[in-house]
Amino acid sequence: MRRRSTVAAIDVGSTKVAVVVGDISETGETRILGVGVAPAAGLSRGVIDNIQSAREAIAIAVEKAEQACGMRILSAVVGISGGHISSQNNRGIVAIPDRTRPISPDDRARVLEAAGQVAIPTNRQVIHVVPRTYWVEGTEPVSDPVGMYGSRLDAEVHIVSGAVSAIQNLTKCVEGAGVQVDDIILESLASAESVLTEQEKQQGVALVDIGGSTTSIAVFDEGSVAHTACLPIAGSHLTADLARVLRCPWESAETVKCTVGAAYADPSMAGENVEIQAFGTQSTKLVSLEHVCAILQARTEEILEMIGVELKRVGYLDRIAAGLVLTGGSSQLRGLPEVAESRLDLPARLGRPHGYTGLSDLIGTPAFATSIGLVRYALAHRERPGELPGPAFDGRGRGLLDRILSIGRSLIPQ
Repeated sequence: MRRRSTVAAIDVGSTKVAVVVGDISETGETRILGVGVAPAAGLSRGVIDNIQSAREAIAIAVEKAEQACGMRILSAVVGISGGHISSQNNRGIVAIPDRTRPISPDDRARVLEAAGQVAIPTNRQVIHVVPRTYWVEGTEPVSDPVGMYGSRLDAEVHIVSGAVSAIQNLTKCVEGAGVQVDDIILESLASAESVLTEQEKQQGVALVDIGGSTTSIAVFDEGSVAHTACLPIAGSHLTADLARVLRCPWESAETVKCTVGAAYADPSMAGENVEIQAFGTQSTKLVSLEHVCAILQARTEEILEMIGVELKRVGYLDRIAAGLVLTGGSSQLRGLPEVAESRLDLPARLGRPHGYTGLSDLIGTPAFATSIGLVRYALAHRERPGELPGPAFDGRGRGLLDRILSIGRSLIPQ
């Protein structure tokens, strides 16, 4: 049986591939039905660098999600990030020929189409055209002009674009795992859907999603997205610093970072030592916890400084009253919100996903903010004209071979 009210989302990250299946419950909340997670492979700095490895990782995560929810995943929305992402705001104007009738949804669609017409290089592709605000007859801005009267309608939109090659490679990897891509969604917008409150969006806030190899930023002002960006620095750089300075294996550095690491070095840590794996004649060695945290602090402050520079460049550093909301797997580094407040002189908090039910004990951490946000974003936008179609499901689990065979059968003329 096909369940059109159910959506699947695939978050292809630098450290993990997460597939989340969800629908809308009877109370109107997002309900998570199943999750599949596999170690990431074939990605570097948010883009595919080995299609075969990435495809296999996606297939494993999809199969685990199918087993968890008991349904076959035929299509999904997919998150995208990386340094190739860029954004801009643009304004469009259309005339309303008949002033005696109210502005219709078709008029709204026309002005959004006009605002979305921007010149971009042939090697780039528009991913999102997000409405920001409207004006009727050039008066005060309104959130929705439908039903109002006027002869002119203006709209400002936020346009997100990405490299065609990166989008195509991501799409081919997902389709190679037997799943049709319904839509590509910017991961920072998805994360915002799951961790930000409406009050924060209204008063101004910067969502900072610190992942494995990239840090995504989405600035909201007066309730709508105003700026998006992606910085090529994140949690893997913290781990690399530890591995290089302490001269230890990567896995050992990652374990130390996640278990005892902190974004600041405190003199009270001086007497504490941490045992780590080592190269050379000794299999393990002791290092000072203060030294470990000093290494992490240096890189953390660099990341925060880059975030501050980006916010200042676009003129929002002094305009976001709600400050920063930190999310993503690397945002869980102990003491990070406090260091962010100190360095940037802004309020800061850790953003955990909210507004959903089911499996909260497994995915209720910042590391799954994007995955849950993708599901919520898809459910919220799928019914709107010209937006996301619903992915297809049936009620049986299946393996990768079955999925490939079913796609092949669908191509055979009846």
